[in-house]
Amino acid sequence: MPRLPTAINLHKASKTLSLTYGPDEVYHLPAEFLRVHSPSAEVQGHGNPILQFGKLGVGLSQLEPAGQYALKLTFDDGHDSGLFTWEYLEQLCLRQDQLWAEYLDELAKAGKSRDPSESIVKLML
Repeated sequence: MPRLPTAINLHKASKTLSLTYGPDEVYHLPAEFLRVHSPSAEVQGHGNPILQFGKLGVGLSQLEPAGQYALKLTFDDGHDSGLFTWEYLEQLCLRQDQLWAEYLDELAKAGKSRDPSESIVKLML
C-alpha cells in the first residue's frame, strides 16, 4: 500500500508542488521536474520515453484527485494527460536528485535545452 501524503500544496508563484508525509518529511517538486517526468503516454512513449525539453518556466495550473489512487496535474503548457499515482509521486520525491541529474545528462547528450527560447546548434568544423 503506497504512503499517502498528509498535505499537498500547490505553490503557483514558485511553481512547485509540496508533499508532506510527516513533520520532518516535506518534499518540494518543481513543476518542470513533474512535467518532464509525467507518467503520460506522451512523455513515456509506451515504454520508450520521449525526452521533454524547453520546459523551463512551466507551471502547474491545477491539481485534482483521480479517484483514491492518484493526482491529475494540469500544466500551464496544456499538458494534462498524466495521472500521478501516490506510489509514483513518492518515488519522484525519494529519487528527485538522481532523476533530475539523469534528465540533465540526457538533455546534454541530445543537445537540447531546458530553455524553450534556446536552440543548440552544433557546428562541424
